[in-house]
Amino acid sequence: MWKQSIATQIRLLVIDRYAIVRAGLRSVLAQTPNLTVVGEAACGREAIRLVQRLHPDVVIIDLRLPEADGVETIQQIRQVDPGCQVIVFTDCRDDASVRGAVQAGALGYLLKDAHPAELVRAVQAAAQAEPTLHPEAQRVLMRQATERGASHPLLTQREMDVLRLITQGKRNKEIARTLYLTEGTVKGYISAILAKLCVDDRTQAALYAVKHRLVAEM
Repeated sequence: MWKQSIATQIRLLVIDRYAIVRAGLRSVLAQTPNLTVVGEAACGREAIRLVQRLHPDVVIIDLRLPEADGVETIQQIRQVDPGCQVIVFTDCRDDASVRGAVQAGALGYLLKDAHPAELVRAVQAAAQAEPTLHPEAQRVLMRQATERGASHPLLTQREMDVLRLITQGKRNKEIARTLYLTEGTVKGYISAILAKLCVDDRTQAALYAVKHRLVAEM
């Protein structure tokens, strides 16, 4: 049995161009008591409107969307509501899709052949600002980090700001105060940094940053 239960309710928004896929996701997610789908959208514009109105905890999104593509929509979601975490649920396996989605701010990347239990675990992890990446996505990011090196990192400017403070030994509260963010938002940025650098914790992230000269040595 793959059902899981956590006391805290997680509010979800499902974005997919096909109604049958959205209905299937609703059915799967409804089997876990603490997951509630509060809305669904078929396109990027509708998704942004719903994020602004509903402020879901987690968005599940396909990359193939009408009007605005998935990567562009992820960027807008993260701008509109930085506390909202995004999981890509798609059949796009190419390097450009993975890189684009993660660079845009996606915390999770799953393929549509995933077992329902994997999706549930990814949603619950995302609600705790913890990344979940399909092995193919992990390989893409690792290869990208190796090929591009320090001069073209995958990190956004804000993630670089957070990483720089991590290497200075700052804790989440100090980082939040310095960058005028909430601690929850900082935690989300750190999770994204760990996923993009393919490391397990903030210490490894700091060492990686210094080794690859992403930041100046302290």
